[in-house]
Amino acid sequence: MGIHSEPRLYRKLAEFLKLLNIYLNHFPKHEKYALANIIRNTAYGIFDLITEGEKRYLKKTTLTNLDITHEKLRMQLYLAYELGYFRFKDGKQEDEHFLEREANRYQAITVLVDEIGKMIGGWIKKIKDDNRWN
Repeated sequence: MGIHSEPRLYRKLAEFLKLLNIYLNHFPKHEKYALANIIRNTAYGIFDLITEGEKRYLKKTTLTNLDITHEKLRMQLYLAYELGYFRFKDGKQEDEHFLEREANRYQAITVLVDEIGKMIGGWIKKIKDDNRWN
């Protein structure tokens, strides 16, 4: 990762975490301490792995774990979408036009997840290209 790319990744992740926490706070009450908490912990784990990856001399294991954790987050968000949790507001299911709002919420969060994934992939590619993967 170059000297100017870390702040971009941190900013993008902070933007993602802000939006994620808003959405997770609206999940159904019975999920606030289950799937919502798992998603939140996975997202915070990504933040920790980015910091660890910057500081380690040999980055292969850390970046591999970062890539895996990112994919776990993507799948956890997909599961929440499939279970219909993005259609909730204040722990209660919305009545009118919830399908459109649900799709918009899921799309907004997945756009950020995709952007973060591209940045992680670019970081991994750079390390491989610099022959520092081993």
